[in-house]
This record gives sequence, structure tokens and C-alpha cells, in this order.
Amino acid sequence: MNAPRSRSDALDSIDTWLIEAARAGASDLHLVVAHPPTLRVHGRLEPLRPAPLDADEARAALESVCPRGAFATFLEARNLDFALQREIDGRSRRFRANFFCGGDAVGACFRVIPDGIPEFAWAGFPRDIAERLASFRNGLVLFSGVAGAGKSTSLAMIINLFNARGGVRIVTIEEPIEYVFPVSSSSMISQREVGRDVATFADGLKYGLRQNPDVFLVGEIRDRETAQLALSAAETGHLVFSTLHTRDAKGAVSRFADLFPQAAQSDIRSQLALSLRAVVSQHLLPSSDPTGKRELALEILFASSAVAAAVRLGKLESIDTAIQTGRSQGMLPLDESVKRLFLDGRITEETARYFMTDIGQLWK
Repeated sequence: MNAPRSRSDALDSIDTWLIEAARAGASDLHLVVAHPPTLRVHGRLEPLRPAPLDADEARAALESVCPRGAFATFLEARNLDFALQREIDGRSRRFRANFFCGGDAVGACFRVIPDGIPEFAWAGFPRDIAERLASFRNGLVLFSGVAGAGKSTSLAMIINLFNARGGVRIVTIEEPIEYVFPVSSSSMISQREVGRDVATFADGLKYGLRQNPDVFLVGEIRDRETAQLALSAAETGHLVFSTLHTRDAKGAVSRFADLFPQAAQSDIRSQLALSLRAVVSQHLLPSSDPTGKRELALEILFASSAVAAAVRLGKLESIDTAIQTGRSQGMLPLDESVKRLFLDGRITEETARYFMTDIGQLWK
């Protein structure tokens, strides 16, 4: 029978894996019982060792790195989110941790947060689009995409535009805080963490409205109360940025309305039609370079009279049409974004065909 591992041994193991994740340029470190510790590097899973984790090793590793007193709470709630920091190669690196339970076993995913807010060129996010999003005086801007699509990174770059520009009061509500924004001499920013500084995203918005903000960053809209408060903030002169886990722009509109009872959805769509300024849907595609980072493909929807009518009436198919015909207004269909990546040689034809809706457009 194996002797139980000490907290020190477990901490050494998990610190080693986190260091390897940061050095390898990984996006995530996965710890799942019966599988080896595994990195996700440019979208690919790469085991760190042949031997799988057993239940005791996983539990010891997670408990060693968990905030003091939080492990018992995790075992009861069976989920836990927090951020941690490590010194790696002389630099402070941050990680976002999600602990979970699967049956009787515990597991975790650690998101590796870049050690600085990236540049737009590095991320592949068009600077002119970011400037336009940051030019709105009020309203609601939604970023959509599956988990790991780079939404948090894009939002951090845009919020940093406000921070550097100056003269803006910014309140962020995050779970957990990922990017730490630099102190600016001419802007003011408060970063509040759900579970530590505020109970919920909705509470963060409710109390944040009393803190005289110009700009809100709400990490995610996932419930009716947060959605209603985000709309109210947008209607009362604030600029609100947030995310929804949907695959495209029309899905973000649909998902927002679906957070409310059927009887209220018509009124919510009318409010949303007035407050929505833009939806940016993100996808990270495998690079044509096997060792290269993933490439960002975007679908971009800006508010227009046609978009407002489609949102108000719930005609989702009209949103796709508005994006297709709205190129002169700065809109971008996903197919066009994917096609540009392919023609630039940054993704393969196979990848382009997989992500495009109308493959016939690839060579036109």
C-alpha cells in the first residue's frame, strides 16, 4: 500500500505541472483521475507523463493548492473557482482554477493567464474593431463563444484601451479575476471577484451602479437577474461589456431572451433592441503551423435598424442576413473571417471547410 503523500510533496507536483504549462505556452492544465496530467497546447492535448493520476494523488494535489479553508466548501458544493499566482522564471504568473467532482473523484482545470494583457496584433483581434467598441458612450456589448475561445482576453484588451485612454471609471465583476489591470494616473478601475468581494454577478452590478462607473465588465451573463441588471445599466447611460456561452451572434440574442419567462420575452427583446450595440462571436481555429498558436476567427454584428427590428421581433434568421449585408457598416460574417485566414495561409483548407457554413464561398 502506498504511503499517503505529504502536502509538501503534492504542492511540489502541482507547482511543477503549472511551471511546465506556463513554459510550454499551454492554455490549460487538466488533472483528471485515471488520466495523466495533461496540457492543452494550441488546442492539442499533450500528456506530461505516462502514469495516470490516482484518486489520492489528485486529491492531495488539489488540496495543497486550494485557498485555506476552501477545500471543505469545494467538497460540499462540488465546484470551486479561484485564481492563484506563482513566480515562474522571475515573473509572476496567474492561473484560473476550476475544481470539480466526478463521482467520488476530484479533478481540476487550470487556465494559464498570459503574464500581461496581450497586444491586439498578437491576439489577432482587429484594432479598428476594438476602437469602435470602445467608442460607444452607453449600451450593451456582448462577446459570445464556447469556453476557451479567447473572450476574456479580447475583453481585457478592450478594457485596457479605456484604462490607458484616461478619464474613465471602470468596474469589473469577474469569477475569478484573471488579468490584473495596471494602475492608470487618469482612469480609475475596481476589480471585484465573485465569491470574495461580492456574492454574485448580479450583486456586483447592483452595488456597482452606486460606484459612479462609466464602464462595466461583467464576466458572464448566466441568469435572469444579471441579464436584467445589465440591461438596466445599459439603459441608464453605462457601457456594459459581458459574455454569453453561445456559438454565434444570433445565439447570443436568443440566449439572452431565453433567460426570461416566455411571457416577458417580448418586452426583453424590445429593451435589448434599444440597448444592444454589438455582438462579437469568437472561434479559435487550429493553425496551419502545427507548432503555432490558434488563429482567431470572428463574427461581428453591429446594431442597425435591421438588426434592431430582428431582435425586437425575435427573427433570428434576419440577424444572419443583416450580418451578410452589413459589411459596409463594419459587420463580418464568420465565413468571411475564416476565408481570410485560409487565403493568408494561417489555417488549412480542411479547417476552413469544417468551420464555414457555405463552403462554396471559399474560392470566390
